[in-house]
Amino acid sequence: MNITDVRVRKVSKEGKMKAVVSITIDDEFVVHDIKVIEGEKGLFIAMPSRKAADGEYRDIAHPINSETRAEIQDIILGKYEETLAFEAAETETNGEEA
Repeated sequence: MNITDVRVRKVSKEGKMKAVVSITIDDEFVVHDIKVIEGEKGLFIAMPSRKAADGEYRDIAHPINSETRAEIQDIILGKYEETLAFEAAETETNGEEA
């Protein structure tokens, strides 16, 4: 499995959810609505979920093992940090031009 594309959409309002991400796997399969969350121990991802009849949230799509989850999380969080750095650099550049 290769993650061939990661698209990050930052969340502008304050709160624990920092971004919503879509990943493409092997240029053939897309998973939308993966959330980047700020937790007590730092950033982590939450897979897409749906509220069940009993009120609990259940993942719609998720990795089968912890190694795959860690790999996906590392790639997503790396892209999220890259997006933040790019935006900061753009803001700095635009600020110098003004």
